[in-house]
Amino acid sequence: MSREVNPKDTKRAVAYELWMKAPNPMVTFFKTLDVTNLVQISKKKKMKFNMLLNYCIGKAAVNVEEFYILPVGNKLLQYDTIAVNTIVKNKNGEVSSCDILYTEDLDGYNQQYLKYTLQVAESCQDRDLSNDSMVIGTSAIIDTEIDGAVGMNSGIFNNPFIIWGRYKKKLFRYFLTISFQFHHTQMDGAHAGKFLANLQNEINRLK
Repeated sequence: MSREVNPKDTKRAVAYELWMKAPNPMVTFFKTLDVTNLVQISKKKKMKFNMLLNYCIGKAAVNVEEFYILPVGNKLLQYDTIAVNTIVKNKNGEVSSCDILYTEDLDGYNQQYLKYTLQVAESCQDRDLSNDSMVIGTSAIIDTEIDGAVGMNSGIFNNPFIIWGRYKKKLFRYFLTISFQFHHTQMDGAHAGKFLANLQNEINRLK
């Protein structure tokens, strides 16, 4: 569920005044993650790598309170839950969007992921949870290795967004460079840094 909040009643009051009308309020961080644990779990448990990474993204975000507030239009909305979006190649060879509600239970999240990505691929209809959850966008460009990507500032889609390509192997470990774009009204660099540190920790801890 989402509800409008008065910016003055939140910790983002100053940021709201500074950044809501800025010509480019989006900030992008780049970080290289050690994803060796995810690659090993993916192979051992026959789970999709992108599903595992999306799960860790959700788990890292739920502990950063700034993720629950998002500027939408001229309003500031408060959310109770977080979802992670994934882009799905549909049966027509095009792409569709699929939001998956984050749940702490990995098996439950995996079941959701498999069910709804298949549903979206077959129906060619987007699955949109943005009215109920703060959605973290993701885009996996797995056909190539990339050093980074910067999303566009549309002025409409203000959600945090993560982009990655194919992971790289160095000796016996696997690394993945991601870009993390966020609206400065939603969070500051320190909050984004905390999230990225959380993300690496969740990747390392996943069993």
